[in-house]
Formats: sequence, C-alpha cells, structure tokens
Amino acid sequence: MATPFNLPALGENIDAGTVVGILVAAGDRVEENQPILEIETDKANLEVPSGFSGVVTEILVENGATAEVGAPVLMYEDAGQAPAAAAEESAAETTEGEGQAAIEAAEKLEKAAAEAAQAAEVPEPATESEVPSSEVSPASPPAPVSSPPAAVPAASGSQPVPAAPSVRRFAREIGLDIGQVPGTGPAGRISVEDVKSHSRQLSVGRGAAAGPTPSAPLPDFAKWGPVETEPMSNLRRAAAEHLSAAWTNIPHVTYGDKADVTDMEALRKQFGPAAEAAGGKLTMTAIALKIAAAALKRFPLFNASVDMSRHEIIYKKYYHVGVAVDTDRGLVVPVIRDVDRKNMIELSVELSEVAAKARDRKLSPDDMQGSTFTISNLGGFGGTFFAPIVNAPDVAILGLARSRMEQVYVDGTFQPRLMLPLMISYDHRLVDGADGARFMQWLVQAFEEPFLLSLEG
Repeated sequence: MATPFNLPALGENIDAGTVVGILVAAGDRVEENQPILEIETDKANLEVPSGFSGVVTEILVENGATAEVGAPVLMYEDAGQAPAAAAEESAAETTEGEGQAAIEAAEKLEKAAAEAAQAAEVPEPATESEVPSSEVSPASPPAPVSSPPAAVPAASGSQPVPAAPSVRRFAREIGLDIGQVPGTGPAGRISVEDVKSHSRQLSVGRGAAAGPTPSAPLPDFAKWGPVETEPMSNLRRAAAEHLSAAWTNIPHVTYGDKADVTDMEALRKQFGPAAEAAGGKLTMTAIALKIAAAALKRFPLFNASVDMSRHEIIYKKYYHVGVAVDTDRGLVVPVIRDVDRKNMIELSVELSEVAAKARDRKLSPDDMQGSTFTISNLGGFGGTFFAPIVNAPDVAILGLARSRMEQVYVDGTFQPRLMLPLMISYDHRLVDGADGARFMQWLVQAFEEPFLLSLEG
C-alpha cells in the first residue's frame, strides 16, 4: 500500500516553495536522505531529502507548481513493506518508522535552511562575468490592496512586537525601529509592506496611519502588439524587493577612478599557472578580493553597518566578501569567508568552486549570508563605468569594469598602459565623500603597487 511523503519544513518563516526540479520518477528506488526534489524559495534553492527508503509509485507535483509545507509531493512503498497478508500486522511499526524518518529529513532540511531568513543576495562566474549584486532579503507577501485593514498602533516597549524574524531584520537593515511600525495584519502583525510604508511616510514627514503606496498601474501593452507574460521567480521577486529597499532607504554615492594594472597583469599571467595547478583561476576578481580585504582593515568604516534605530555603528572584526555571480536564474552573491586569512591561490580556488556551485544551483543559504563587503565585476561584458547598488546591510560595494590599453602620460612621454576602471558605491549615512575618496585612492595604489599589500595590508 502506497504512503504519501509530505514536504518537510523548508526553514524559518517559509510556508511554500516553487518546484524547479523533480529528481526521481515513478518506479525509482530511493534511499533515505536521497534528494528527491529541488525547491526554490525567495532565499535559495534547496534540495529536499527523502524521509524514507523505498520505491516511488507516483509523483504528485509538477515543475513550476507551488508546493506547500506539509502537503504530499509523492507516493511511495516502503522498502521493508510486508506482503499484503502481513501488512496490517506491521502497519503500526511502519508508520512509526516513516514518521521518525520524516522528522529526521525535516531536521536535516531545516538545518540547511535555518539561516535562510537571513540570506541575502547574489554573483559572478570565476571568468569575471559579473553583474551588480544584492543579498537577497526575504519578504513577506503583501497584504491585499482591496479593503485594507486599519493599522494597529505600534507596540509599546513592554509588549512583544508581532513580526516575523525576517521582517525584524529587514527593519534593522533600513534603520527603522520595528516597535514604531504600525501593523495592518491580524492582531496588528507587521509585514514587510508595513515597514516599507512606514519608511516612505517618515521620508516625506507624513503620519504612520496611511496604508502602503500602490504601484502605478501599467497600460495594456497588448493594445500595441503581441506580448508574453511570465511570473517572477521567487529569487527574482526577492531580489527586486531587496534592491528597491536598498535604493529607497540608502543614500548612494558612487565614486570612480582608474588603476594602472599593467604590472599587476604581468604578475597575474606569471603566477596564473600556479593557481590553475591548484584547481583555480587567478582572475582580477580573485586579486580584488585580497586587495579589498586589506583595504577594509585599513579603513574599518567600510567594513561596518549602520543601525539608525539605535544610532550605532557596528564595526565587524571579520572580513567576509560577497561576489556577485551571474547565473541562468538570476543574480546570486556567494560569500568568501575570512578573505584576509587566505592567499591569492586559495582565493582563486574557492572563487572557482563557489561560481560552479552557483551555476549548478548548489548554493545553500549559508553560502550567501554574512558578507561585510561586496565585489561586482562586469569586466567580462565590457563597459567603462557602472554604479552598483549597495548590498545592505553592507555599507559599500566595489565594481570593476573592463580594463583597456590607454595612452598615459608618464615621465614626460605617453605610454600604452592597461587601465582598470574601479567604482565604489557607499552608504552616505555613514561614509563621507572624503572617506570614499581616500578608500578608492588606496585601492588604486594597491592595484598599481602590489607591495603595498605587504606594507600596509
């Protein structure tokens, strides 16, 4: 007799996900903890392990469908299922074993996604084909726009604030006190839309009672020609929410300059084979990782976060750098940890590994959180300048464009030099213009004179 396998918990505050991969078929024999589904949430792609050992008899979901936690996704027959005559005798034992297996599977999946609510955003392949990054921040679904419930006054300091952990974190990232946000949900529960609405109202000096500002309606594009519509993926929707919040709430400044990397490029080519022998590729991004870590130690303000609700600056004593990676499902930002403790060959190998994991959809939520600074390299696509968006709660992001040979006036003559465009976008609430200029000039000098890394890094 077939038994349903229900979708186990996917992580904190995640009730459902989109099926993006079915890894088994009817008739397949499955071992316990074998991946059977790939589910996309607004935080990451997760592989769902089986909670049983047996034979799949029927698949109950389809690619692209939404699967809810606790709902059946397939049917199976247990590997140790007794013949029909003895089935009733062993039913209780079988059910108990399946329940325990399901619990263990859920625990494994929750462990993999426990930090998903804090994951962020987003990417570049090791070939230096990168795009502006964003740590994806989770977002609760907006309240219906028709007949919105009246906002419940913000909770007092002595009362618990009715908000999910992801909503609390979102409020912290944009500098709001969650206790001051009126909730429009049941019993005054606060959603991400409530936080955004409160932030918009504060920015224009209005009161906190108004509801969320609706998006401007779009025209009927079909009047002018054929159109095709497809829903946003969970990842794209979350990225859009996060980037919109970052752009709205962080006063951005972008400062650009060029570094003469003629000598650095010669060293990169000279020592590139050593990195390849170790399994990596010595790209300009790998070099930028090491230079950025040294710069963050030299200028700790750029390795900080700002907490406007408490009027505090949080200085981090670790150096985890996110790298924007372009994938077929959108931008992701895996994080290279403890960059300051690794040499360039180690960084080259790790960068190649995380880029491959990103392309193969193997990144876990833990792989994409905890950054203190971000690098986005668009050099693989060309261009001379772009303004990357700060990956909150970081306060700065470094952008690299394509290096080009240019005539540069050196020692009385024009010489062909390889020039690398660099852009630093920063949070002007914490970083002043002079700070940004000093940080950039140090970066430029480090790219031009590698000895500076040993001297001051």
